[in-house]
Order: sequence, then structure tokens, then C-alpha cells
Amino acid sequence: MKPIDRRTFLAGGAAAGVVTSIDLPAVLRGQARPSGKGLADAPGNTPVDFRFAPADFQSTICFPDDSDKTVLGKRGDLRYEFPADIFAGIDQFGTILEFTLAGMGRDEWREQRMEAPGVPIVYTRLERAAAQIDLTTFATRREGEGRVDNVLMEIRPNSGEVLAAPLVRIHSCDKYKLGENAGKVVNVLKGEDPNPWMLCVPLNAFSSTGDMFWRGIEGGFDLFLEHGKAMADEPLRYLFRIAQKGAGKVDGTLSPDELLREVREYWREWHAFGGKVDWSLPEAKGEFLVACARNIQQAREMENGNLVFEVGPTVYRGMWIVDGNFLLEAARYLGYDEDADKGLLSEWTHQVPSGQIIASAGKEHYKDTAIAMFTLVRACELKQDWGLLRQLAPKVGHAIEFLIALRDEARKGDSPNGKYEILAPGFPDGGIGGVHFDFTNTLWALAGLRAVARANENLKLPDLTRATGFYNELLAAFKRAAADQMVMDPRGFRYLPMLMREDPAMQKDSWDRPRPQSAQWALSQTIFPGEVFPKDDPVVRGHIALMQACTQEDIPAETGWLHHGGVWTYNAAFVAEVYLWAGRRDWAHRTFTGYSNHASPLRAWREEQPLQTALLGMLWGDMPHNWASAECVRYLRHMLVLEDEQKLRLLDGLAAQDARARRPFTLKETPTRFGRISLEVEPFGLRGWKVHFKRGEGQAPESVEIRENAFPGADFSRISGAAAHKSDSGVVSADPTAREWIAYWGV
Repeated sequence: MKPIDRRTFLAGGAAAGVVTSIDLPAVLRGQARPSGKGLADAPGNTPVDFRFAPADFQSTICFPDDSDKTVLGKRGDLRYEFPADIFAGIDQFGTILEFTLAGMGRDEWREQRMEAPGVPIVYTRLERAAAQIDLTTFATRREGEGRVDNVLMEIRPNSGEVLAAPLVRIHSCDKYKLGENAGKVVNVLKGEDPNPWMLCVPLNAFSSTGDMFWRGIEGGFDLFLEHGKAMADEPLRYLFRIAQKGAGKVDGTLSPDELLREVREYWREWHAFGGKVDWSLPEAKGEFLVACARNIQQAREMENGNLVFEVGPTVYRGMWIVDGNFLLEAARYLGYDEDADKGLLSEWTHQVPSGQIIASAGKEHYKDTAIAMFTLVRACELKQDWGLLRQLAPKVGHAIEFLIALRDEARKGDSPNGKYEILAPGFPDGGIGGVHFDFTNTLWALAGLRAVARANENLKLPDLTRATGFYNELLAAFKRAAADQMVMDPRGFRYLPMLMREDPAMQKDSWDRPRPQSAQWALSQTIFPGEVFPKDDPVVRGHIALMQACTQEDIPAETGWLHHGGVWTYNAAFVAEVYLWAGRRDWAHRTFTGYSNHASPLRAWREEQPLQTALLGMLWGDMPHNWASAECVRYLRHMLVLEDEQKLRLLDGLAAQDARARRPFTLKETPTRFGRISLEVEPFGLRGWKVHFKRGEGQAPESVEIRENAFPGADFSRISGAAAHKSDSGVVSADPTAREWIAYWGV
């Protein structure tokens, strides 16, 4: 089956639900509904407790840049062979390995956790009436063996002692059979390969008693292993070792404790950050930061000699330009500069003779061409080196010509896009498939053109000269179109839909018509980081009001492909960034906390899922979805250091909860358009705080700002090492040319 568009549903896959009416004034005041399962606590007081985690979640246990992207299910099942050449459903794995027990009853899931945010050894607990089953799952890559997945099963009685026998269920259409046993070790062979695919090692089960057997079942095979006695002080233990592609002979004599020791040593030596960059954040935020760095590294892969920052291990294992923009920025925030350069150059290998960049989203996703331009400029800003833009300038100039041709093509037709003189109709994405009379492609074109035009003010590269003129033309055309297409929402505000009123989709009945918030993702990103519009622009005000009005479970709801009763989880991070940039710190904090609570306990996100109280809907999209991981990293960086045009805003997203913990945190050598910034923040005295600021080489910002009330309960005292003044609005401005200073609160 060929992909129709980026997130095409399989037949029968569309989700729907009842639209909850929202009292806009209450929402805009930030009032929450009564607390309870699936409902929000009072804004600003919600803990991160994964209350909105998806009903089914999965994780990866592989190594960084590993080609074997083993997926681990919530119940400890191993999921393999996701189809690479079709746009399949999220559960269409070729082979699934399930570890359970024989006998009566079903396993009840109790928990799944990771050993540490940076150590993907995963513990899963299942329970039966008489015993609990603990599964420890991890990957190894020993010399001579290659990549192997390992599962240690431990069975413990709830009381006294029990007899138990493991059951391994192989759900697959492939052919499997038993090989010759090597002592107590049971070999499972796959296809015609004479080397064992899986070794089943009973560590303390009875010697062969003849109760092991193998049988074919519908859709796979069952393997019943030798039984044993489980006691409270001596659990019954089995080790399963599953060879991955290219693995050598797998050793069945190794102890799980030795294997675990080796893999722990590897991950203890692994670093979440690279180069000069280092971060230290307390509590939940620090755990998310490290986990997201790991998620991103695990998803990367070499393809045709190019390093690709892939979005996930299944549906989006490919080249996605818009996802890549944010993944590559997050990579630089984490210190992976060299890797990010490789990922950036990989994107430009997808440029075709017309100048367009065509990747996994398809040729009508015209915005990809402009996004690649934006990504390139942002990379040069953060590197403080414009060499890549100089190198790729001919390609960028060709991309600009393609965008101009798209506008000219629209002018020749009779579409509303042509009437307004914006880009030709294209694929909106973010909940709206197919080709439409849309704004999303024009919006991202504005962001990309603006970035190139601003960069070329100093560079004066001939290939880029058309960027400024075309940007001005397109922006004027968009403003005329937006003024004409703004809609008065019955909840009392005006906003810009992403489809024009003339589009056939807007004529559908209320159930099938795109939601007002559908495809607003591109507008969020054009607002920030695109910075195309001023904060008081009607388009910005309308977008913020719309996002607030559709908030459920502390994040905007029904913004993606699940139009009814669903949430596009990491869309919340786009919106939290807009709130932060616009100075809506309470909404930014609330939305980012809600976003964190939609992660699994292993700190990964499913792309979309139903609301907790929805009575219909489905899970949709990849997991771990690493655009989501990138957005978490980006928000945490911008919470501490935010580039707002030529302003540098410090600690602007710091919330009261962050200060209450009175734990120090640091951000060292983070790249910005003004050079590398370092912050050391620590408690000082009984209730005070101290902030140590450093800025490296680079153009000075127009202003460096920090809030007077950045630390609730502690009054701003002074800045040592730089001239400073306070405004009537409570903003402390430090001399922007000063490279280093220390600010004090409560002293």
C-alpha cells in the first residue's frame, strides 16, 4: 500500500468523538475543571505523574545509531519487523514475542519502568493469582555476538511456593521450528537459518522432565518450557536471548548478571550531552532531558552513508524535513554539532531538479523546501559560522526559485490561493490530508524566506538576493488573505483557519469538517520560532485564543488527525513555545506540564491518543516519537534561555515549582545567535538565589532581560559586574555588551 499522505489512516482507522463545549471566559482565565482521573488539577499545581499516558505504550532498548530498532511493548513483549516499504498501521509488526506463563488465567499488568532515564534496561511486572512475573529486558552488543536482545524472566510466588512453566508465544507469519537442544538450552530456529534465532535458557528449572513442547497456533507458535519451583527466596529464572540481524553465534552459557553488568557499564559511560554543552536540571525536568537525549540518539541511523535523525522506529523511520528541523535544533542544544551538520546535509540530498526538496511527506508538502532553508540558517546562527549557507547558497537560491514558481503557478489558476497571490494549493498536514486551499505552506515559506533574507543582509550572496523581495511580496499577500479569511468564533474571538472558506472540506457537515484547530501547527511554528509576526498581530492573538479555548487535559485537544476526542501530544509543545514567546508564562507552564503528563512512565510519547474520558478513538503514530523528544529539549532550553528577535530573555519560563525545590541547576555553553551562553543558578542564603551569566564570542543582543520576580518569595537585589536597570513592568535589563555578571535575589 502506497502512502497517500503523511499520516494516512488505514481503512476504518478514522477516529471520532463527542465535542466538549468550552466556556471560553473560564478557559482564558486558566480555570480548570475539578480534579480526577483524566482531568486537570488547578493550573500551576499539577505534578508530573504521567496521568495522561497512552493506554498502550512502547519503548526502544537499542544503542545509539543502532540499525536494530527493537521495540518493547508495555507488557514486556518484543515487537519486530515493522514494514519499511508501506505506510502501515502502528501495530502491524511482522513478529511479536510474548513472555507469559502456562496454566489458567491471564497476566495482569502492574508496572513498567526504566532503570534510569539514561539506562534503557526496562523492568516489567505482570501478575497472576499465585505469582508475579518480572521481566528485565535489555540489548547487548558483545564482541563476536553482535546485537542481541535479552529477556530475564523471574517468577516469584505470592506466598509459599509454586510450580510454574514459561510460555513463549511467537506471533508471526514466518516459519519457526525447534533446533537440537544443547543441554538444557532450547534453540528456536527461524526460516532456513541453521543458527539459533532465540535461545531459551532455564537457569534453575528442573532438568528435562518431558513437559516442554512446541505447537503451531493460528498466527504463530507456542513454546512451553520446562517447569520449575518458584520460592520466595529463590525465584524461578529463565533467560531468553534473541539474535538480531548479522549477529554471530549467541552464547547460551552467559549469566544474565554478567550481561547486565556489561550493559550498565556501557550506559554509564554514555553521555547525554556532547562537545562543550552540559546541562543539569533538578527532578522531573532533568529526567526528561536525559531520556529525550537518549531517545534521539537511539532513533538515529546511517542511510546510504548519511546520518539521519529519524523520528521513530516504526511509522516515521525515514527522512521528515519538518520533524528534522526541530530534531536538529535540539541536537545542537544537546551539543551534537557534528552530527547535526551531517543530518542537515542529508536533508539537502533530497533536492530535485525543480529546486524542491521532496522527502517522506511527499511532493505536495511544499513547506519542506522552505523548512530546509530555515533549518540551514538556524544551524549557521547556532554555529556562529555561515560556511554551510555559503556552501549551499546555490541550492538555496534554486529552492527560492521553486517557491516563486509555486506562487506564479497559483496566479495562473482560479484557486483562492491564486486570487490572493500566495503559494499554490498544497498538503496542509497536521490533521488535514490531500491538497487544499491552505495557508500552511505559505506560512512556512514566510518563515524560511525571512530567515534567508535576514542572513543575507550581511552575507550579500548573489544566489540569495531574491529572498528579500519575494518575502515582502508574499507577506503582503498573506496579510490581505488573512484579513479576508479571519473567522469569528462563537466563543468570542477571531482566528485564522488553515483552510480557506472556499475549500471543499469546509463545506462538509460539522462532523467531517476540519476542526477550527486543525493544522494550526504550521501557524504555531511560524509565530515561533519563525518570528514572522509581532506579538500583537491579530493572527497571533487569534491563534493563542483558539489554543486556549480547545485545551483539555492541560493541552490543546483535537488539533491533529484524531479530530474528535483525541490529542496530538507534542503539538502541545509547539503551543507552549508560542505562549512562552508571547509572555503567557502561566499557560506555557501549564501546557508543558500537561505535555509531560502525556508521556509514558518511560518518558516517551505516542504521536496521538484519545482523551482519557473519550469513549471512542484510537492510538495513532510512532512511539517513541522523537519530534516529541526534541520539543521537550527545546522547551527546556527556551525556558532558561530564549532568543526573542534581538532580545535575550533569561529564566523566563521558570515556574514557582522550579524555585520551590531550591535545587541548583546549570546550562553551560548553549548555542544562541548571540554566541554561547552559560547560566549557573543556585540557592543563596536562607531564601535567596544567585544567577551567574556568561556569554561567549558573538554579536551582542540588543537587550538581556530577566524578570524581577523570577524566584517567587525572593526580591531582586542587584547585579554585580554589569550595569542594570528595572522597568515599571518588572523586567531587569543588564548591559547587553557585558560578557559576565552575577545577579542576586533575596540578599
